[in-house]
Amino acid sequence: MTHLARAGRVQNTFRRFLDNESSGGLVLMAVAVLAIITANSAAAAEYFAGLHAYIGPLSVQHWINDALMALFFLLVGLELKREMLDGQLATWSRRVLPGVAAAGGMLAPALIYLIFNGGDPAAARGWAIPAATDIAFALGVLSLLGPRVPVSLKVFLAALAIIDDLGAVVIIALFYSGNLSLPDLAGAAAVLGLLVVLNRRGVMSLAPYLLLGAVLWLLVLRSGVHATLAGVLLALTIPIRLTPGTPEAKVQESPLHRLEHWLQRPVAFLVVPIFGFANAGVSFSGVTPAVLVEPLTLGVAGGLLLGKLLGVFGATAVMVRLKLADLPAGASWGQMFGVSLLCGIGFTMSLFIGLLAFDEPAMQDKVKFGILAGSLAAGLLGYLVLRMTSREGKAPGTRGA
Repeated sequence: MTHLARAGRVQNTFRRFLDNESSGGLVLMAVAVLAIITANSAAAAEYFAGLHAYIGPLSVQHWINDALMALFFLLVGLELKREMLDGQLATWSRRVLPGVAAAGGMLAPALIYLIFNGGDPAAARGWAIPAATDIAFALGVLSLLGPRVPVSLKVFLAALAIIDDLGAVVIIALFYSGNLSLPDLAGAAAVLGLLVVLNRRGVMSLAPYLLLGAVLWLLVLRSGVHATLAGVLLALTIPIRLTPGTPEAKVQESPLHRLEHWLQRPVAFLVVPIFGFANAGVSFSGVTPAVLVEPLTLGVAGGLLLGKLLGVFGATAVMVRLKLADLPAGASWGQMFGVSLLCGIGFTMSLFIGLLAFDEPAMQDKVKFGILAGSLAAGLLGYLVLRMTSREGKAPGTRGA
């Protein structure tokens, strides 16, 4: 094989990796491990000092969490709008099962968390931490099983996680915003109104939307509402043109499809990994096994592992038994049990809500321990259950690799 042929094969393999929807989850897993190693190495002091160093008005960590993650929320909003109007959530019959499962998967973890922490008003503020599923991580684990798992189950998991993200956005807006500035809120509302006018007038160029979106982000940041919500608000105003044709044709014609296409790789392979590296690092120095039985740690871990399982699987079972919905095509109850466990992987959004809920570093560390323990257990158990309940080879409803 020539040098050019080998280089071409490596390039094609790399391109296929980038195009794979689950690759971002695999990268995030590696970055999370790297962050933990760094936080417990000789470079720990530099790691934490770098995150708290200021660049202009914000620290590096705040630039990442408030500014860079706005792009993540922008992509979440774009995906949600597209799926609701032109995708897997476009009809009621497609929305009902993942929607009810997502609702159950948010309510049960919150209740389990409050069982452990409801008596402590300060700790109770973190009730929403175990309520969100990390779609990148969950799909990454699911991808390790290859064609054993039906495509319909992957679609169900993705749809549930998207609805889950919407619920998390609403929770952040309602429960984790404070010290509101009415003038800045009024300014943000005015900019949002201009964005709606652009949409209504059929402006199809992305430039004015993105320029006004930057102004919207600044005003939301100053208003006391979390700045990343500006990304979701902007996404809802980006025009989508529903035309027949291939997905490639839609990318060329629709501003929403075009912007979503541009953002997918940077968000999956840059924004989320940077966030993960900046926030997953937790030092084990001075930590005793007792921290694992702290109510805060147990509430987060139990909410993710048991709460998600009870909520998602229980809601699905009720819907199917009442004949209000069917299991995803080609999926068994054992596979649904395994996917319900995978929903307990709550890395990115759980970390994000944990940082909003608590300012005290000691409490944030307990939250991180709970997230890591609960997500690791949910991921491993979910993988093992799916591996045992899925046949080797091509499962029903799958496409070729």
